[in-house]
Amino acid sequence: MNRRRQQSEDKGAPKWMVTFADMITLILVFFILLFSMSVVDATKFRAIADSFQDRAVFDFFPSVVPFENPAEDREVRDNPFGEETDPFQEFMEMDEAEMNQQLDEVLEEVQEFLEENELTEEITASRDDRGVVLVLQEQTLFESASAVLIEEAEPFLEKVGTLLSSMPNLVKVEGHTDSRPINTAQFPSNWELSGARASSVIRYVVDDFALDPRRFIAVGYGDTRPVVPNTTEDNLQQNRRVVIVISDPSYEEGDLF
Repeated sequence: MNRRRQQSEDKGAPKWMVTFADMITLILVFFILLFSMSVVDATKFRAIADSFQDRAVFDFFPSVVPFENPAEDREVRDNPFGEETDPFQEFMEMDEAEMNQQLDEVLEEVQEFLEENELTEEITASRDDRGVVLVLQEQTLFESASAVLIEEAEPFLEKVGTLLSSMPNLVKVEGHTDSRPINTAQFPSNWELSGARASSVIRYVVDDFALDPRRFIAVGYGDTRPVVPNTTEDNLQQNRRVVIVISDPSYEEGDLF
């Protein structure tokens, strides 16, 4: 009986052989997968490369896929606006006396608009060495802690857009906040809030009047440039503002921006 049992147990391959066979099979599958991934379909690859070349978002960045006409690609990056005239050059070539006269007219029109619409307490217009400076208090443009323009802001911004449509001046839009900190998912600090507000004003004017966006610059100063100490509620309100500077052609471009 013992001899029969021993003979039955000795039948078949050794146990280590099963494990060894499994390991060999897995290694074989692994190398087959490596080989299959190393074979690239040239047609599919070319189709993907062409799709990347056609996307405008890559016009200003070198592509991992060589372009058919690299010289043309360099021209696009060097002058992404094609043969359009640089508005900054046009601005510097304008007649200074004529531009100063236009700025005076702009200031007069804006002041009349503010008086007619009883906005002189929320919006001020003045002239300094930078050009015509418009100061808009927060409540005329935005809700608290928001960069979305309110409906009441549109009439004045429409006026600003109409004025800017008739002149090539460079325009700087500054966002300012008070010293109270903000920490939300959208605005981690006052830097983001002030920059977003300046951008919202520019986007509205540019989109509604089809103005050249290269004429504009958005700057967010946060709470770094208060006009009064942040000690009272009235002072805090004065510091929450957006400043639009319609530049004077005689002012140095570097000083403006």
